[in-house]
Amino acid sequence: MTGKATSEAPASGPEESASEPAKVPTPEASGEMAALEPPREEQAPQPQEPVAEAPAPAAPTAAKPAPPSEDVPSAPLQLTMEDVSDSSVTVSWEPPEKLGRLGLRGYVLEVCQEGASEWVPVNDWPMMVTQQTMRNLTLGDKFFLRVAAVSSAGAGPPAVLDQPIHIQEIIEAPKIRVPRHLRQTYIRQVGEAVNLQIPFQGKPRPQASWTHNGQALDSRQASVRTGDQDSILFIREAQRSDSGRYELTLQLKGLEAKAAIDILVIEPPGPPSSIRLLDVWGCNAALEWMPPRDTGNTELLGYTVQKADKKTGQWFTVLERYHPTTCTISNLIVGNTYSFRVFAENQCGLSASAAVTKELAHIKKADIAAKSKGFTERDFSEAPSFTQPLADHTSTPGYSTQLFCSVRASPKPKIIWMKNKMDIQGDPRYRALSEQGVCTLEIRKPSPFDSGVYTCKAINVLGEASVDCHLEVKGEGWRRVSSQGPSHGQENRRHHVWKVD
Repeated sequence: MTGKATSEAPASGPEESASEPAKVPTPEASGEMAALEPPREEQAPQPQEPVAEAPAPAAPTAAKPAPPSEDVPSAPLQLTMEDVSDSSVTVSWEPPEKLGRLGLRGYVLEVCQEGASEWVPVNDWPMMVTQQTMRNLTLGDKFFLRVAAVSSAGAGPPAVLDQPIHIQEIIEAPKIRVPRHLRQTYIRQVGEAVNLQIPFQGKPRPQASWTHNGQALDSRQASVRTGDQDSILFIREAQRSDSGRYELTLQLKGLEAKAAIDILVIEPPGPPSSIRLLDVWGCNAALEWMPPRDTGNTELLGYTVQKADKKTGQWFTVLERYHPTTCTISNLIVGNTYSFRVFAENQCGLSASAAVTKELAHIKKADIAAKSKGFTERDFSEAPSFTQPLADHTSTPGYSTQLFCSVRASPKPKIIWMKNKMDIQGDPRYRALSEQGVCTLEIRKPSPFDSGVYTCKAINVLGEASVDCHLEVKGEGWRRVSSQGPSHGQENRRHHVWKVD
């Protein structure tokens, strides 16, 4: 037999309840069993009679129980405050050990303001729940609670909370949420606006204060606006003096939260303090300069070195973000005259002006004397030698064929082709070629009569060399035909002609 119920706070005070029963809204039961409404004639049970007979103490006490009766239930057990907020309180209890012979009809929850003696019922009739919430309470209220079990015979002895309940505002500890981009140094340039919005949490609204480098913030330097959920720091035109650590402090009834933000206001650096030309040699020039006196309130990113030819006057960048204060510039053009300048650079950019060398670097032409060396002529004369010999070859009658070889010689050799040790130069059936040491013999439409040993001979003033190969012309259906030429007082000449059968 357990359940939950929600009730509104009693509308009338303890003094009014003495003459007239308190009017409260109907509580809503959320347990397993709804409240049991008693009959009209049975609404007369007087659970308040024991209270009326008790004397008025400084703090209310439980009324004296009625004489023991088997019809009246005993007091509920383990009355406990489950939760309290700034406008509600929830209590719970356990059923009594003895429910009475007539059975349990529900429970009645009563409240008594601190300093009063009258108990005011929270619900008009008994409700069959073991947990109940009172809502719409007023901040500052301090009261006692008790609960009694009710049967048809009447209310049993109540169970009273040991300590009074105090309704007060719930305090939420202050907490500052620093945006991610402000967790590192916040950098602005001189003249730019600074607008920092720092959200925070806390209930009730905490008291916010700002400091700059541990000192109170000057209202002429920056303005602050604090709302319920954030605090805004605004600087219209930032100066370098605005750099430093800003600290936001939230205070709430002894609780405190702090957050620090580092701001750096920077500007372009000044030029290097001095520059001089150390040396000029060949196509090179050496420079040296001193760091600027004013770095712009931040670290330098390096130096930019430029050169200009006196003829054109145009500046060209040689080095960028160069960290040392000395450098050597090379690849200068011979015959030109150069001047040099150096800029300093930080996060804002290059310095407004540069340090320029007073001296000019003139790249002179070096006197170069040509030194002739003795030349030894090499003798490339060489006797003929074949680097690629002739290869034996087999050909088909009627189809031109070629023989190849390569020779090396100096001076250029004379090439002689022979067949079977006989010179064949001038024969129209053969064509000899020689180019770049490659010797070629072309045999036009050979016949079996052209078979034999072919020799290539190379001759120059230093000697001679020769190579040979065997050519075989094979073919079926060829026969030799002999013919007798006309005889007009001359020697008979016999011609051999090969024909196809």
